[in-house]
Amino acid sequence: MKRKKILFVCTGNTCRSPMAEALLRCEIKKRKIKWWDVLSRGISAEVGGNLSDNSRIALEEDGITVADFAPKQLTQKIIESSTLVITMTEAQKQMIEDCGNVRSVRDICGFDVPDPYGGDINIYRVTRDALKTVCNAVIEDYILKFEE
Repeated sequence: MKRKKILFVCTGNTCRSPMAEALLRCEIKKRKIKWWDVLSRGISAEVGGNLSDNSRIALEEDGITVADFAPKQLTQKIIESSTLVITMTEAQKQMIEDCGNVRSVRDICGFDVPDPYGGDINIYRVTRDALKTVCNAVIEDYILKFEE
């Protein structure tokens, strides 16, 4: 079976999309779902940056360690090679929706995931918990249905 790819997209690829990538990857592994890869990219990623400290802390509180993460820029090629592209906000979706199979978190869960960048750890915890809801919906509404 050919591998399928889910791509999470945010602005800088330092907070939301890498957190979503780590959370979904962990959940896929826990549920022993095969044939799915999870990636993340930023519309305006700063190459050479890092995962934000509060994103790392919020994930570690959930037992998820992210090592060697580096933000990456969104490209047309990665969009085209992805089974499903998920943006954190409706505005981000509108920027790239002509490029491929693009959905926003709002399409999937009915809400946007606001950028926590620069906020305190509690904002990152709220973001992490919202992204867990998103990841569960992606598994139930997309991955498992695709597997049937």
